[in-house]
Amino acid sequence: MLDRLQRILGLQTIPGVFFTSAGIALLFVVLAIPFDQEVAGAFNVLTGWVAHHLGWFYIFSVSSLLVFLLWLAVSRYGAIRLGSDDARPDYSTLTWFTMLFAAGIGTILMFWGVAEPVSHFVKPPFNDVAPGSDQAASDAMTIALYHFGLHTWTIFAMPGLAIAYFSYRHHLPMRISSLFYPILGKRTYGPIGWTVDVIAVLGTLFGVATSLGLGALQLNSGLSYLFGVPTTGWVQVVLIAVITCIAAVSVAFGLDKGVRRLSQINIGLAILLLLTVFVVGPSVFIANGMVESVGSYISALPWLAFWTDTFQASDWQRQWTLFYWAWTITWAPYVGIFIARISRGRTIREFVAGVLFAPTVFTLVWFGIFGLSAISVEMDGQIALAEHVQQDPSVAIFAFLEAFPLTQLASLLSVVIIIVFFTTSSDSASLVIDMLTRREDQPSLVRQRIFWAAAQGVIAATMLLAGGLEALQNVITAMGLPFCLLLMFMAVSLYRALKADSLGYSVNELVKGRAFDKVNATAGTQKEPKNVQ
Repeated sequence: MLDRLQRILGLQTIPGVFFTSAGIALLFVVLAIPFDQEVAGAFNVLTGWVAHHLGWFYIFSVSSLLVFLLWLAVSRYGAIRLGSDDARPDYSTLTWFTMLFAAGIGTILMFWGVAEPVSHFVKPPFNDVAPGSDQAASDAMTIALYHFGLHTWTIFAMPGLAIAYFSYRHHLPMRISSLFYPILGKRTYGPIGWTVDVIAVLGTLFGVATSLGLGALQLNSGLSYLFGVPTTGWVQVVLIAVITCIAAVSVAFGLDKGVRRLSQINIGLAILLLLTVFVVGPSVFIANGMVESVGSYISALPWLAFWTDTFQASDWQRQWTLFYWAWTITWAPYVGIFIARISRGRTIREFVAGVLFAPTVFTLVWFGIFGLSAISVEMDGQIALAEHVQQDPSVAIFAFLEAFPLTQLASLLSVVIIIVFFTTSSDSASLVIDMLTRREDQPSLVRQRIFWAAAQGVIAATMLLAGGLEALQNVITAMGLPFCLLLMFMAVSLYRALKADSLGYSVNELVKGRAFDKVNATAGTQKEPKNVQ
């Protein structure tokens, strides 16, 4: 039946993955519009249960994966190349960085770069720290860097590395289900594998939709500040529609012509805004604070990485850390595949170092300039920044820019950056979802990519109308759990394949159980890694 429907619609897909994912997304929209309060309440209950019973699992999983990736990079497996042994990168390091950053967390930094440090400064997460104190300022920067530094990029790097490895070295399809081939074998091409891909598609849809929703809130605030546009749900829906249309045009051009060019333009604009704030802001305070913040982050990371708020038992970690981890995890399939697409030819060591540390350094600079400047503005009492942030975090960056010269010009530049960041997120996500829902031997049809771009916009609008920011947070915290489990299995699967590959055995031998028989028989024997067909 699904095959017949596909032929009627003129699609090129894996019917079980495409129609199941689209059907579940449609069911959510159909139920959420007339029953918005009931749906919002159900997700609120589900999120509360997940946070109370499984919050520790989110914290432990992400930190464990960070340790695993760092170990891979320094181990003998780090020399294995993502492709044949003589393969070289498709993109220069600078282009690679701009593409992975723009499609990664550029959207998140624009929203939270000012809002999060100020929020923690006036409302510290720790009971023994006085609001507005020097310690509160230091902790605010440390927490922000924890949320957007190595841990966030671990969530992206894990699937990205596994996908690139299995696709370019073992020639498996570039889908999430392929990562479990060493465990499932040919069953990855049946209902079990399709289920994994459906989870990945839904996670991507809702993760990017959450970002589009936050972007609409922020854009509405910016346009309200600049042009007096009313702040209402329907204005935000119109903004989502506009972003979706721009993304649809970009996604029609594909990866190189659309996403790459937008990414390069936007990273340039973001750096321009950064430099402007640094030059006209408290430059010496920023420079001193960045150095100190790096030290505080490195010092606090070992205990903060496993902190579960056991003894305070407040709701803070649910609202912040668990939401961030779940949100980032839902993005992981799409960002992972996107990073894999642009990472062929690099060694595992280069991949881990680049994906973990390069964006983290940029994040340190971003929060160092925006976060420290915002804290300085709040401490000096120039404007009631904290009051604005607590009332509506989406207005944070625009309220913050009021403390500097050329406020309207800087705010307009921020609006442009936000639009382009969200466009690159939407169009690259549409490319990835299309890959997840079709076979590699099938062509990528423009109408399929546009359909997924439109689906993200519709889901984002639905979640906003069903409860705004709180609804976005609740839906995403619950949606992240299935893929968090997949991330852990993914690490096991990658390790098994790398262990066999380092001794020159193929992934098919691994599936049939012969590879580890040979590994055990040749214990202590080292072979040069080779490309396996």
